[in-house]
Amino acid sequence: MITDFDGTLSPIVLDPDEARPMPGAVDLLHRLAGRYARVVVVSGRPAAFLAEHLRIAECPRLVAFGLYGLEWTDGEAVVEHVDAGPWRDVIAASVAAAQQEAPDDVTVEHKGLALTLHVRVAPKEADWAAGWVVERAAATGLVVHPARKSYELRPPVSIDKGTVVADLVDGMGAACFIGDDLGDLPAFDALDVAAERDGLRALRVAVRSEEAPPDLLERADLKVDGPQGVLDLLSRLADPES
Repeated sequence: MITDFDGTLSPIVLDPDEARPMPGAVDLLHRLAGRYARVVVVSGRPAAFLAEHLRIAECPRLVAFGLYGLEWTDGEAVVEHVDAGPWRDVIAASVAAAQQEAPDDVTVEHKGLALTLHVRVAPKEADWAAGWVVERAAATGLVVHPARKSYELRPPVSIDKGTVVADLVDGMGAACFIGDDLGDLPAFDALDVAAERDGLRALRVAVRSEEAPPDLLERADLKVDGPQGVLDLLSRLADPES
């Protein structure tokens, strides 16, 4: 069982630092980790953030991949991809530039190995943010990843939710992935490939909201309503006979 974090386990919030799992979500994940072969959270959040708020120290069988796979938890430790670490200084310099140049309402989030410009509270600045990350990418070699109400710069490492999910489901007989945004489509792609090639029984779950991408909803085998719908689904997976 693999799931995203923001918009799935946690409601979307204006301030990214304020995001927290739904009440009861962490306990459910811990129970699921004792029942299923793999229970994994794959998110754009830093792995250390996920480790803290998912209480992974209490449940080492629960694993979190942060920054779309650039980092992951190994028990209480956080491990980073060997090709990503050398880009920390470039990211830090880009964060400093963004903090100096961004309009007041644009939130600059420093994720260690990534930089995100959030325009949820400043939609009028979306064009500025889109242009800024393109220019910065051209100057630094970082790669642009647009998302819902945000624009992100990451190191040029060929990792995303699709590559993470492909590795996680290798050798598995069945798997599901729960997501709510464009960055989750590669995870659906990975399930498609494994289903076709290996006979994986795949369940693609999309979280409905006013902002959910139509492509994600169209490709889903199951749709649930918001994080509460995810919580209900996790409850059924934890207690399938109830």
